Amino acid sequence: QVRLVESGGGLVQAGGSLRLSCAASGSIFSITSMGWYRQAPGKQRELVATITRYGNTDYADSVKGRFTIARNNAENTVYLQMNSLKPDDTAVYYCNAETSPVARYWGQGTQVTVSS
Repeated sequence: QVRLVESGGGLVQAGGSLRLSCAASGSIFSITSMGWYRQAPGKQRELVATITRYGNTDYADSVKGRFTIARNNAENTVYLQMNSLKPDDTAVYYCNAETSPVARYWGQGTQVTVSS
């Protein structure tokens, strides 16, 4: 079992920055990748960024060049540095973990609101 707890969301003005954190606990040795997803009002949940246990990253086209995903293995934590934020980035951001054997875990989400 893996537990994920997000933090760092909040209100920010367009052009500003936020840093989200996701702390993993439990069977963390089984995690193969972690990532961030978001769901805006009236929209489907979408992938924002992922990072594997080896450090390989992938980003949605909408956030490339603005967001950076990183990890701190010692603290079992993944981060999402969000720069040049836009109102369209407003959403609930969810941390995700994939494990082997195959399973998926989700955090409870943290609200990010970007004002214009």
